[in-house]
Amino acid sequence: MTDVTDFDVLFTAAAQVQTLAYAPYSRFKVGAALLADDGVVYAGCNVENAAYPSGSCAEQGAVSAMIAGGGRAIRAILVFGEGAELVTPCGACRQRIREFATPDTAVAIAGPDGIRAHFSLVELLPASFGPANLPK
Repeated sequence: MTDVTDFDVLFTAAAQVQTLAYAPYSRFKVGAALLADDGVVYAGCNVENAAYPSGSCAEQGAVSAMIAGGGRAIRAILVFGEGAELVTPCGACRQRIREFATPDTAVAIAGPDGIRAHFSLVELLPASFGPANLPK
């Protein structure tokens, strides 16, 4: 399990990158930061597009940054968004996270006032389909 210090670092990185999000249509900025197996923190923000389904989520950006940086597994991830409701990963991002994480990987949900909730990936995506489901 990831310790509090790791989540403090992830919170800072996600909060910082959230301010850089490109969200001219929804005006709903999201940041995500993950701790990878190489010990590096990778961050991403949502990037909207006038052709709505062509945008990308913050989690997708963080995973892409991890792969581009040489990381291959997610040890923990934090998603940062504003509003009264928890900003949890969408279904597609839960599956993206699953590709590089284990069912017990820690997922923290945060807002400007701090971390609001902790989940394991299996709580967010029970009975998931992952790399182990495919033949070697």
